[in-house]
Amino acid sequence: METIELQYPVIIDGVETRNIALRRPLVRDRLIAEKGSGSDVDKEIRLIANLAEMAPDHIEQLDMADYVKLQECLANFLS
Repeated sequence: METIELQYPVIIDGVETRNIALRRPLVRDRLIAEKGSGSDVDKEIRLIANLAEMAPDHIEQLDMADYVKLQECLANFLS
């Protein structure tokens, strides 16, 4: 489990979110994300949201700088 500190906190369901914890992905997580429709970015957002136990639309609210941190964390899990 990795916790990412957000540089730009967001309000999710009325609560300020300052960090997001991602768990290590399983093959099943990747399969679930890939089975959905949409672009590669949509699939990546679904995968990250699943690992963070959040809704994809919550991930979409993040500042790009914070999203890049989540992408880097995911990449580190996969290397």
